[in-house]
Amino acid sequence: MKNYNISAKEAKERLVKGNEKYIAADVHSCDISQNVLDKALNGQAPYAIIITCSDSRVVPEMIFSAGIGDLFVIRVAGNVIDSHQLGSVEYAAGHLGTGLIVVLGHTCCGAVHAAVHHEADGYIKYITDEIEKAVGDEKDDYKACCLNVLHSCEVIERSLDIRRDEQEYGLQVLPAVYHLETGRVEFI
Repeated sequence: MKNYNISAKEAKERLVKGNEKYIAADVHSCDISQNVLDKALNGQAPYAIIITCSDSRVVPEMIFSAGIGDLFVIRVAGNVIDSHQLGSVEYAAGHLGTGLIVVLGHTCCGAVHAAVHHEADGYIKYITDEIEKAVGDEKDDYKACCLNVLHSCEVIERSLDIRRDEQEYGLQVLPAVYHLETGRVEFI
């Protein structure tokens, strides 16, 4: 049996409480004391894997009031999933004992907007093509964001035998959207 640092349910509760703390705060701070830094030298045991957009306004450690070593964050524009992200998820779940995977999209996402309303070129097209597969003909940016998040969750579950681990070990893959307007994370 796989041993996760904490259960997926406990990890989600920490994320929800951390997000509530973030929304209520005027200033965010993180413990960067020598004690925390020394502890980090001995390895990592993050309680959640967060796959999110590279958008500079989306900072999971702040959004969830987390500290050094709490989250294993994977960032890529449009929170799309390819073999690089899958390898990172596999590492964190399998080797670090992290039992919760959250795909975190966000409102006002430029990558989703580009995929829905524009024709991209260059390397950006790799990202928008993946998002277009997820959203189909949807023209509403929020609905497209949700469809994109759900698609990324499906890719993870299909590609890493996550469904087996969900049933056997309690691992969870959860879709979520961060609302830039309010700071709130909505699990969908």
